[in-house]
Amino acid sequence: MEPTPFFVAGRPAYGAGELTVHHPYDGRAVGRTTLATAEQVEAAVSAAAEVAATAAELPAHARATALDHVSRRLAERAEEVAALITAENGKPVKWARAEVSRAVSTFRWAAEEARRFSGELQRLDTDPAATGRIALVRRVPKGPVLGITPFNFPLNLVAHKVAPAVAVGAPVVVKPAPATPLTALLLGEILAETDLPAGMFSVLPLPNDRAAELVTDPRLPVVSFTGSGPVGAAVRRAAPDKQVTLELGGNAAALICADWAEDADLTFAAQRIATFSNYQAGQSCIAVQRVFVHEWLYDGFLPRLVAAVRELRTGDPSDESTDVGPLVSEEAARRVEAWVDEAVTGGAAVETGGRRSGATYPPTVLSGVPHQARVRAEEVFGPVLVVDRVTDDEAGFAAINDSAYGLQAGVFTRRLDVAFAAARTLEVGGVIVGDVPSYRADQMPYGGVKGSGVGREGLRSAMDDYTDPRVTVLTGIRL
Repeated sequence: MEPTPFFVAGRPAYGAGELTVHHPYDGRAVGRTTLATAEQVEAAVSAAAEVAATAAELPAHARATALDHVSRRLAERAEEVAALITAENGKPVKWARAEVSRAVSTFRWAAEEARRFSGELQRLDTDPAATGRIALVRRVPKGPVLGITPFNFPLNLVAHKVAPAVAVGAPVVVKPAPATPLTALLLGEILAETDLPAGMFSVLPLPNDRAAELVTDPRLPVVSFTGSGPVGAAVRRAAPDKQVTLELGGNAAALICADWAEDADLTFAAQRIATFSNYQAGQSCIAVQRVFVHEWLYDGFLPRLVAAVRELRTGDPSDESTDVGPLVSEEAARRVEAWVDEAVTGGAAVETGGRRSGATYPPTVLSGVPHQARVRAEEVFGPVLVVDRVTDDEAGFAAINDSAYGLQAGVFTRRLDVAFAAARTLEVGGVIVGDVPSYRADQMPYGGVKGSGVGREGLRSAMDDYTDPRVTVLTGIRL
């Protein structure tokens, strides 16, 4: 098995030390690469700094053409890319295909945004002293971007670092997760097919303990990190003078409101929650983890939810019929097992699931979970649902807010006043009305509050984070 090259300043390279990637489901080796040396890291950062001015001056058509190329090539190689995601990440192939489709869209949206990233004109003659003046407000790159990405979406979360950087004309250095570097390297291969200038991008496989040298490097003034809360907090402390965007996860909640009482409505909600608490083996920042149900609907809803969860098929993620694959490692599955066992010891009831097998943890529903149990208070990042009763909508909103996190929430209601009350009251970055919190369109602003991070992803939002406004005032202009 030949090692896959990584990319230093747009060129393939091999480093020192081997990184072998194993399939989470059966442990077999699925690929390998090498680790970037200190000299290669320096070359990548130096090249990014040197090309920054050239990159900022790239015409819109050049940036958009490169992004369109990546979108098109991902679509052409979709089955190959999906198989690679499944092999290194363990997610079922149908969800891997969905991730590829989203990445195709992410790069296409970035190309469109690059074409219309034009700034705005402001009249200044609103005051007599400014008669004859007009302002042109444009946004210019802050400089090279460092993108640090997690294992759970090894393609699309890399895309959300790379695509907005290219769209604004900023070089980007990517450090993919050590557990899942191969998909990012394939993306580097596609980027290398474009006419972007040398130094515009690098993809560097590195152990996590070597990320600090990149985070603190002053030549990388923008850091975009997606991952765990403690690591994100450390990134922020290490780079107080940089533009830092952090997407740190959450323990997303869904609320079944009083008006969502018809049998068909409850069945729909149960199926959606069952699917999107488990669709990446729960390893999604917005996977449903907490469910709050009006107490008079609870006894009718819980059996539906348990039945829907039991219908999910767990097994080999390369099987087209598999709904839930393994976690990324047996260590991750053991942690989930320990958290569930802790909750049960504290008085929780296992409605279904709860028996680990290797790296696979079955879809699990818990009721009666103690308030401070980690499966309720922290981000479980596994296929575990906590279900509880609430007395009314206001109590449901309070229960959702009773969290250290605030990424997204789902509110099952058809009442406009309830929807707006949720949007006004919930301390989250996004409220999804009539569905689970797991919905994300790649062009919309995405991110959270409290322990869920700072800044926003989503193409235009990230482009704003990566740039500064620059104002040009023209004088003596007759309007």
